[in-house]
Amino acid sequence: MLMIEYKNYLNEFGVSDEDANKRLNEIFNTLFYGSEEERIYKPVDPDMGIMIDTGNIDVRTEGMSYGMMMCVQLDKKEEFDRLWKWARTYMYMEDGPGKGYFAWSCKLNGEKNAYGAAPDGEEFFILDLIFAGNRWGNGEGIFNYHQEAKDLMHDVIRKGSDGKPGFPMFDSNTHYIKFVDAVNFTDPSYHLPHFYEIYAEYAYDEDKEFFREAAICSREYWNKCCHPVTGMSAEYAEYDGTPHNKDYEIFGGRHDWFYSDAYRTILNIALDSIWCGKREDSVKIANNHATFFNKAYEEGTWDNIFELDGTPLSEKVLHPVGLLATNATTAVLTEEGKPWLKRFIETPLRDGDRRYYDNCLYIFAYMLLSGSYRKY
Repeated sequence: MLMIEYKNYLNEFGVSDEDANKRLNEIFNTLFYGSEEERIYKPVDPDMGIMIDTGNIDVRTEGMSYGMMMCVQLDKKEEFDRLWKWARTYMYMEDGPGKGYFAWSCKLNGEKNAYGAAPDGEEFFILDLIFAGNRWGNGEGIFNYHQEAKDLMHDVIRKGSDGKPGFPMFDSNTHYIKFVDAVNFTDPSYHLPHFYEIYAEYAYDEDKEFFREAAICSREYWNKCCHPVTGMSAEYAEYDGTPHNKDYEIFGGRHDWFYSDAYRTILNIALDSIWCGKREDSVKIANNHATFFNKAYEEGTWDNIFELDGTPLSEKVLHPVGLLATNATTAVLTEEGKPWLKRFIETPLRDGDRRYYDNCLYIFAYMLLSGSYRKY
């Protein structure tokens, strides 16, 4: 069994373990209990809570599941249960093709904006629940965390196989997570092999082998979807790794470039390296990524939108703090990431309407780099 080293990478630039822990709690308290201009969490009477996408003024499974991960990592059971109860009450779909999944977007009052699911939310919900059961024990009903996780794991790979409506979230042939359940392409930032290995320990017996294989396949997929020179992945990609350069009118424009979703891919590679061990191909991807962005920083283009081959476009990114934070996670794998680590330490949380996504990536990067993003 791999012995995991939860290293404080921030220490190289003078941030002690004590200071890192203090700062991490400050970040959490700002996101959950800061001023109205800072927080993204809101308690909802009597015993629920929401994470608000402050740029779109809605509640997304992405944010709810992210918030739950923040809570289980920092041992915040009350906030975790509030978020989970709201998600299970308002986002969960009780019937139709999406039965058993969660509506990806809701209004702040709980009304569903859509009846489709975004698989990255389900992926995080599953691991949130596994960790919650391990940290706090299983309760009853929806708070029987492990049972809820097992049922969701079963649906995301088996839905539709019994003749009932609906589609699985994983492709049965490639074992890849889909962008959405009814399509045949993927989002590279959804690939979480370090999650799937844990799923395999807690899934129903008939589902275990699928997740073991999915972990292997997703690690191999990183080599297909990350550019061999720049290390960047597209937001959406085909199963062969090439960017998905169609459906612009359906999914709101281009997603074949390195843009918001794609920032998470390198963070996932870094966390996989901590939880499951460093791999030579992961080191190469991270080194390519950091080397490219070091050059882009010198040229003053690092916060431009990029084609995967490194061609900068004229538009600036929507989430520069999130990009900087995820760039910093390359320091786990390569010396080339150290300049980004230093910049990250010197960068505050984002403020303003677009703070939600940036600051979610910020706290995940801080947990990872301080040695506080752990398996439970």
